Amino acid sequence: MDDLNLTDLGDVFECRLNRPDSRNSLSFDMYRGIENLCLNLDTAKTKAIVITAEGEKAFASGTDISNFKTFRSSQDAIDYEAMISRVINSVENCPVPVIASLHGVVAGGGAALATASDIRVATADTRFGMPIARTLGNCLSVANLNRLINAFGEPRVRYMLLTAEFLPIRSLVHSGFVSEICDDVVSCDSRARSIAKSISQLAPKTIQATLEGIARLNEKALPDDSDLIEFCYMSEDFQEGVKSFFEKRKPNWSKHT
Repeated sequence: MDDLNLTDLGDVFECRLNRPDSRNSLSFDMYRGIENLCLNLDTAKTKAIVITAEGEKAFASGTDISNFKTFRSSQDAIDYEAMISRVINSVENCPVPVIASLHGVVAGGGAALATASDIRVATADTRFGMPIARTLGNCLSVANLNRLINAFGEPRVRYMLLTAEFLPIRSLVHSGFVSEICDDVVSCDSRARSIAKSISQLAPKTIQATLEGIARLNEKALPDDSDLIEFCYMSEDFQEGVKSFFEKRKPNWSKHT
C-alpha cells in the first residue's frame, strides 16, 4: 500500500504514513493497514513496532475529510467511530511495544494513534491537538476522551478541546506524554528505531507481562456514546464543517445548541 509503507527491519517493524501532501491525513485503508499489522504480528519474530510519517509538516493531521462526504445517516457516524475504536484498540493492545516518532502537527486520528502508543519521541516543532470545535464540529468518542485524560489529565484535555488549541512540545514533555525531544525528523526516527531495537533485546516475558498488566489496569466499562456521536455527526454544523474545509473558509456555525 503506497499510503502506508510497512518495512520489516528484523526484530522491529516500521509503519510509515506516506501522504505528506495531505499532511498524512489517514484514509480508511491506512487505518485498516495499521489494525492488520497489530493484530497479525508474528511475535516470535517482531519485538516492537515504530510508527512514523513522511514529510516535514505533520505526523498525521487526522482522518481524510473526504471520507465524511458520504455520511448520510447516524449509522454511518457510529460505524466510523466503531472502526476508529477498533484501530486504536489494536495499537493500544498490541502484543509488542509501539514507539511513535512524532513531528509537526499531530491531530485527530493521528493524535489518537500517538496516544495509544507505548512510547513517544518528538521533534521540538511537534504540536498535539484535537481542534474539532474549530474545524469539523464533530466529537470524540468516550474511549478516546478517556485515553486523552489518562495521558494528559482532565484539565489539559478540557483546555485542548474547549479552546481548540494545540498543546506545544513543552506541555507534551511536562505531562510525560513525550519521553525525549530530538533535533529533527531524521534523528527522531532514528531514536525511535533505536529504542525499539533496545526493547527487542530485553526479557520478552517481562515486556509482555508489563503490557498486559497495564492493559488490565485500564479495563473498565465505558458509557454508551452513540447519542453524542449522532448529536454531532448528524448536525448541520458537521455538514458545514466538511463543506467549509473544502471551500477553504471558516465554518459558519449555528447559533443554537
